[in-house]
Amino acid sequence: MEKIQSFPAKRAFANPYFSILIPSWNNLAYLSLCIHSIRKHSVVPFELIVHLNESNDGSKEWVEAQEDIAFSYSERNVGVCHAMNAMRTLAQANYLLYLNDDMYVLAGWDAELKREIDSCGTKKFFFSSTMIEPRAQSSCSIEADFGSNIENFQEEKLINSFDQITFGDWHGSTWPPNVVHKDLWDLVGGYSVEFSPGMYSDPDFSMKLWNQGVRLFKGLGASRVYHFGSISVKRVKQNKGYYQFIRQWGMTSSTLSKYYLRRGLPFDGLLHEPKIPFWVHIKNAGYRLWLFLKKD
Repeated sequence: MEKIQSFPAKRAFANPYFSILIPSWNNLAYLSLCIHSIRKHSVVPFELIVHLNESNDGSKEWVEAQEDIAFSYSERNVGVCHAMNAMRTLAQANYLLYLNDDMYVLAGWDAELKREIDSCGTKKFFFSSTMIEPRAQSSCSIEADFGSNIENFQEEKLINSFDQITFGDWHGSTWPPNVVHKDLWDLVGGYSVEFSPGMYSDPDFSMKLWNQGVRLFKGLGASRVYHFGSISVKRVKQNKGYYQFIRQWGMTSSTLSKYYLRRGLPFDGLLHEPKIPFWVHIKNAGYRLWLFLKKD
């Protein structure tokens, strides 16, 4: 395992409500824009924590010059799972908010999350903001094109019009931006490093929360961020997370999404035990058998 170093912020804020965790891999232009948006549009007290993988693009020098950012650092790319767990050790707030470095947060994003947290009456929740994407990658996202990269990003147009798009709350919080209580994070052991560098670590984390009794997986339509679209994922050599998830849980991630989390459906309250069709059980059994035979 690559050695990870940790550096506290030079100027820490007292009593942050959120610890905002941002893994980054040689992505300085997007990382700096992401942090610019947090500073510009956030109203809830927060602390910034970044993990820098490699950082041979000037990211480390830039972050070191920002007195309000704590960070962890690895000379090589250790992936999202190790990065998230490293940042957790620096976090001071009760609520850990995972944000990708290719996201731009919008006005009200954090206030809506805080309002939901303060009113839910439990630590057993998993909340997500809603992504606006040039091409929606799921039914949980808003499709609206304000630029596919920094060069053609229409920042002012986005700021002035994003809240005119109607989109309600939804079931199935899994992907970032998401927020969880630190006690729940610690209970499930953070992100599972066997999914390194990170493909399918998000549904795995949701499954671990489900097994601890979480039934409030809610996406907030009024908490919004713009997502340029998996800038780092396109560059990394991906792990075979689809099959790792089946080995870990005995079913496909789509079974979790559709029958457990009801991802993308309008939010109508706490989730219940899933009713899984017989043919889905057969399909999952077939996958388990195939992986067992393949392993041998």
